[in-house]
Amino acid sequence: MKLVSSEQGATSSKLAVLAEVGRVFLVLGLTAFGGPAVHVAMMEEELVRKRRWVTPERFLDLFGASNLIPGPGSTELGIFLGFERAGLPGLVVAGVCFILPSAVLTGLLAWGYLHWGTRPELAGVLRGVKPVVIAVVAYAIAKLLPKAVQRSWVLGLVGAAAVAGAWCGVSPLVVLLSSGMATIAWRALTRRGPDARAAWMLELTGAARALGMESGADVVAAPSAMGVLLSFLKIGAVSFGGGYVLVAFLRGDFVLTRHWLTESQLLDAVAVGQLTPGPVFTTATFIGYLLFGAKGAALATIGIFFPGFVLVAVTRPLLARMRSSPILAGFLDGANVAAVSLMIVATLGLARAALVDGPTLAIGVVAAVLHVRFKVASVWLVLGGAAVSFVLDTA
Repeated sequence: MKLVSSEQGATSSKLAVLAEVGRVFLVLGLTAFGGPAVHVAMMEEELVRKRRWVTPERFLDLFGASNLIPGPGSTELGIFLGFERAGLPGLVVAGVCFILPSAVLTGLLAWGYLHWGTRPELAGVLRGVKPVVIAVVAYAIAKLLPKAVQRSWVLGLVGAAAVAGAWCGVSPLVVLLSSGMATIAWRALTRRGPDARAAWMLELTGAARALGMESGADVVAAPSAMGVLLSFLKIGAVSFGGGYVLVAFLRGDFVLTRHWLTESQLLDAVAVGQLTPGPVFTTATFIGYLLFGAKGAALATIGIFFPGFVLVAVTRPLLARMRSSPILAGFLDGANVAAVSLMIVATLGLARAALVDGPTLAIGVVAAVLHVRFKVASVWLVLGGAAVSFVLDTA
């Protein structure tokens, strides 16, 4: 009887942890407005500082890894964190709970778009949300950056170069890969002994060739719901660089090649993806609905996100090896600081669009004070910013 009770207790404990993962990521999926940088900031606040699921150093490792694999980086970071907390079941629950609210809302907006021919307008409410998310992200950067550059002054230089490159419009993928490779090269050059240095450079050359390999294979999709699934599976498997890079893939595949969408329809889909909470990649849900209704929306959502689940499951067990391998550890260190650098540049861009007048600046300052000084959770700050904006617009 005691053995049965012990097993029941263990099962109950696992289910409780899994339920916690589901609740946390469902709330994040419902409230994470503002794009990937905001998602990362909210996860850092909730899961590192508040719940202590992982250490700041581990969070940075997972953050760097999520930026090195194709697909939606912030969603994959959430999947990594669910895996850390509750194993493979946590991986699935975290990802589904984070994606589902945005996918459902985007599908409803697509239904309204088709039935009434109007684009959803949430700019009034989001005008008060944007300054809040700037404050949240800025605080997260302030917490993450010292951890990212603490290992050596060279990482500070790599981070500065990454900021400059991203600011000048260099591809996020190029920034990440070049930062990692630069860190490896520096450590190779500072190692003593010609044999060791030669071995490192040989490894570096092999890694560069592997990273530079590209597949010219293409999936020939039929004009059907299954064609939507295959198309988005392909995009989800190769789309490095986040939501803005996704637009280029979508335009090339659905507008220029297949002619399934017009330029105007693609812009509408991207706008909805920006306005809804959670992953920007649910733009795929909107496109799927436009093409083949609810079935197309479901298949497009599965297609765009499924590769991320697989890649996280495959990559996560290798993180320890990456840290024990000098060349891979160096690459991950460089990628970590580059990921934070990309976050800085993204936040500066968001700030220019968010802090446009006196009221938005005031909301941002108040949100920063409440968040930093009084530890008010970002969820309540986002809701408060939306409420203040709504009151100002209707006054």
